[in-house]
Parts: sequence; C-alpha cells; structure tokens
Amino acid sequence: MTSVSHIIPYGPPLSLDAARKVASAAEAEAKANGWPMVIAVMYSGSNLVLLHKMDQAQTGSVTIAQAKAESAVRFKRPTKVFEEALTTGGINLRLLATHGACPLEGGLPLMVGGQLVGAIGVSGMQSTQDAQVAAVGAKAMADADSLAMH
Repeated sequence: MTSVSHIIPYGPPLSLDAARKVASAAEAEAKANGWPMVIAVMYSGSNLVLLHKMDQAQTGSVTIAQAKAESAVRFKRPTKVFEEALTTGGINLRLLATHGACPLEGGLPLMVGGQLVGAIGVSGMQSTQDAQVAAVGAKAMADADSLAMH
C-alpha cells in the first residue's frame, strides 16, 4: 500500500448543499455515458449525507457505493489504493482482514483547503467507470471550495 507522506486533517463536515453539488456533477457524467449509477456522499464523520440511485441502477450498488465513500473517509485515501494493493498479492492480502477497507475503485475523499470534509462513492458499472464518475464529483468539490460548510 502507498504510505501517506503527511497527515491529512479532517475538516468540518460538508453541507447538504455541497453534497448535492458533488452528486449532481457525478450524475451528469454518468448520464452522459449512459451509466446507471448509485452515488453516495458522506461527510467527514463518515455518515451519509446523500444517497442518489439513478433509474435502472442495480440495487446491489447501493451498499457498495456507501462502502466506497465510507472507506475513503475513514482511511483518508481513494479506494483504488486498496484495489491496487490486493492485485499485488503477498503481504498486501492482509488488507482482506481490515474492516471497512473497500478494495474497489470508485471511492474518493472530498477535500477543501487541504482538509478532508467528506467522500464520494460510486457504484454501478466497472470500477474504472465508477472512478471516472466519482472523480467528476470530487472535482466539483475542489472547484468550489467556497461551498457552505456546517
């Protein structure tokens, strides 16, 4: 697994308005590609702020999207890190015993001013496609770091 070179502080929890903007940007990307997705946005305390299930998204993706967002918040890193660690095998297989570490790409921390304020988790298609949609949501957060916080 990649080590963290500096400590990322938790910031104030993102607001519902901010979560809506993140999810809206992610949904627009999913729609543009014809991908039915589930989008979960959590605040820095790792609780759900918004869950958005697009029409025809598979119901199994509801819990997976939440797991991706929760993992990104709790471990302060993209879930892709866990997926890559497992693919290398060996000692990294111990990750399987780490409660709450979702090894599926598509979960990203949401950062404002160098602080982790929440996370987005996306599920519904291939992990790389989930990650593409999540990245658009995360970029909306980064582009609008003046969003109202609690």
